[in-house]
Amino acid sequence: MAVQTGADILRKLLDKSKPAIAMAAHNPLSATIAAEAGFDSVWISGFELSASYAVPDASIIPMGTHLEMTRCIAESTSNRKFPVIADIDTGFGNAINVAYSIPRYEAAGAAAVVIEDKKFPKDSSLRLNGRQELVSIEEFQGKIAAAKAKTHLMLIIARTEALIAGLGEEEALRRALSYAEAGADAILIHSKKSTPEEILSFCRAWPDEQVPLVLVPTSYTQLSFADIAALKKVGLIICGNHAIRACVASMRKVFGRILKDGSIAYVNEDIASVSDVFEIQGDAALRALEKEYLR
Repeated sequence: MAVQTGADILRKLLDKSKPAIAMAAHNPLSATIAAEAGFDSVWISGFELSASYAVPDASIIPMGTHLEMTRCIAESTSNRKFPVIADIDTGFGNAINVAYSIPRYEAAGAAAVVIEDKKFPKDSSLRLNGRQELVSIEEFQGKIAAAKAKTHLMLIIARTEALIAGLGEEEALRRALSYAEAGADAILIHSKKSTPEEILSFCRAWPDEQVPLVLVPTSYTQLSFADIAALKKVGLIICGNHAIRACVASMRKVFGRILKDGSIAYVNEDIASVSDVFEIQGDAALRALEKEYLR
């Protein structure tokens, strides 16, 4: 019987009547915790990885760093049937760069990659007064075609930033339909509006017979997963940056309390136990190996 790949699992999860839910991650620890929590998939966020290196999300982290983290996360979750979605921003350059990177992400264990139609180097979508410049439709179709030609397994998710760039729904639809025509397996449509009307309008205008949409409701948080499922257009919902934000908030709270108290005696209630961390690390499996093989 053929082995089911992460891409096979993800294709089945992209159900417009019951969208899959992916949690962002920036290392194997956060990905493992996301899997334990019960999320359907993990999104290796370019924003989160950049933040974990304390640099802006502006194409500063090199492909090698992102690729190695994809490999590590895929390996750490391989026994969980937990598809890994790699956020590769603009594809690290033009269509030639995309053609180079795609086989390497497939070899690293990614079930899908998301490529966006911004110019390289990119600027963060949610950055105030950010530089949101898009490539032409034809250029981005070339990137999608190059990606599709270089993978046998992975899904190619095309992300349009037309709404982020303020180009309006008509342009966003034109781009999204063109990207689907070029072979994209799903379309990620992004918005930084604080209310969901812009996204809801786009989703309602999206043809029923078209590929699934992907939403990242970071800004319009009042739109529930059930509301999104009711649209019957969306196959995947991504919680785009909540792992790194949770880390930052928790570390600030704990670090501040330690200094305020002048002691580490009172923070145990706010942090995980050492045994909990051992469990996430796979300590029991290590002990079993020691018992079997160490002489």
